[in-house]
Amino acid sequence: MAKPRIVITGLGGICALGTDVPSIWASMRAGTSAIGPITTTPLHELKVKTGAEIKQLPDHGLEHRRLVTMDRFSVLAIIAAREAAKQAGLVIDESNTGRVGAVIGAGIAGWETIEDNYRGILLEGRPRASIFSVPRGMTGAPAGQVSMDLGLRGPVYGVTSACSTANHSIASAADQLLLGRAEVMLAGGTEAPLIWGILKAWEALRVLAKDTCRPFSADREGLVIGEGAGVLVLETLDHALARGATIIAEYAGSGMSADATDIVAPTVEGPTAAMINCLADAGLKPEDVDYVNAHGTGTKANDQIETQAIRRAFGPAADRLSVSSTKSMHGHCFGATAAIELIACVKSITDGIVPPTANYRVPDPTCDLDVTPNEARHREVRAALSNAFAFGGTNSTVAVKAYRP
Repeated sequence: MAKPRIVITGLGGICALGTDVPSIWASMRAGTSAIGPITTTPLHELKVKTGAEIKQLPDHGLEHRRLVTMDRFSVLAIIAAREAAKQAGLVIDESNTGRVGAVIGAGIAGWETIEDNYRGILLEGRPRASIFSVPRGMTGAPAGQVSMDLGLRGPVYGVTSACSTANHSIASAADQLLLGRAEVMLAGGTEAPLIWGILKAWEALRVLAKDTCRPFSADREGLVIGEGAGVLVLETLDHALARGATIIAEYAGSGMSADATDIVAPTVEGPTAAMINCLADAGLKPEDVDYVNAHGTGTKANDQIETQAIRRAFGPAADRLSVSSTKSMHGHCFGATAAIELIACVKSITDGIVPPTANYRVPDPTCDLDVTPNEARHREVRAALSNAFAFGGTNSTVAVKAYRP
C-alpha cells in the first residue's frame, strides 16, 4: 500500500535576516548578509565578537507570567510556530486538538537561563537558582511551550542532535503522520546561542570566522554563530484537501546516517549516505533535483567534504545542480538552521529562485560545484534537498518538491 503523501501548508521563521518568512526570504533573494558585530549581549573578554543576531524581537504579546517561564529559544519558537500556523489556516479546537502535534528541536538548550544562574550564584552570591530554571532551560521546553501557546494535544516532544536537529525534527514529525498518530504536525527547530559561555566554548574550537562566513570561497576562515527559529506545518494530503488548505509544497522524504568515527571530524561517506538515503525515500533520481541547500558552514574541511559527498551522491547530475549555503547570510543557528534552510528550499520551489552564497570572493578548486556566488539565480526548482551534518557524525537530509495534484 502506498504511504500517505505529506504536504507543507505553513512556514514560520525568525532570524537575523528578518522576523518573519517574507522578510527572511526577501533578504536571502537580495543576497543580504546579516552577519556583523554582536551588540545585544555582554561579551566580556571574547576574542571573536561577530554573529548573526536578531536586533529586536517583534511584538509577540506574551504575558509576563508566561515570559518568566521561558528562555529566549522558546520565545523564538513560539513566534515562528504562530506564523506557520496562521499561514496554514489552522484552527485548533476540541474537535482536532488531539490530532495536531509538534516536534520542535534545539541543539544546545536554554543557555540564557543556564548562564544567568551560573553568574548569579558563582559571581554575584545569589543563594539559589531561579525557580523556573529547569523548565526554562530544558531542551524540550520549546516544544512544550508551542503546544501550550497553540493548544496542541497530539504528539509533542523535542529532538536534539546538534546541527542536524531541525532536519531530524522534521523527519520525526513526518513519521508521526505516516504512522497515523496525527493529521497535522508543526516541525522545526530553535536556538538562542549568542551567549558568552557558548561563544567562549566555540572560540576554543578555533573554527569561528573573525569577520564573516564565506562558504566554499577559498579564503573562508570558519563559521559564524546565529540565532533564530524555523517551523513548518506538515499534514497529510487528504487532511489538507479536506479542510481546503493552500498547499505550498510537498514533503518528499528524508535520509539519515552516522559516521561512527569521530566526535567532530566529518567523513565523506556519512553525508553521502544521508543524501542517497533521502533520494531513495523521496523516490527521486539525482537528475530530478535542481537545488541543494548545503550544510556549508564555511570551514575548510566541511566545505571540501560536502562537495565530495554531493558529487558521490549525484554523480554526473552534480554538474547541473544549483548549490548554495544560506549560512553566509543568517549564520549557523545550530538547532534552528536546517529548518530555516528548508524554508529557503520551499521558497526556491514556489518562486523559481535559488538564493545565493553570499560573501564569496575566491574560487576553490576543491569546491567545484555551482555554488551560486553572491547573486540569486532564476531557475525552475522541481525538487530541492537540504543538508545538515553535525558533531557526533549525525547526518540528515530532507527533500521537498513542487506539489502536483
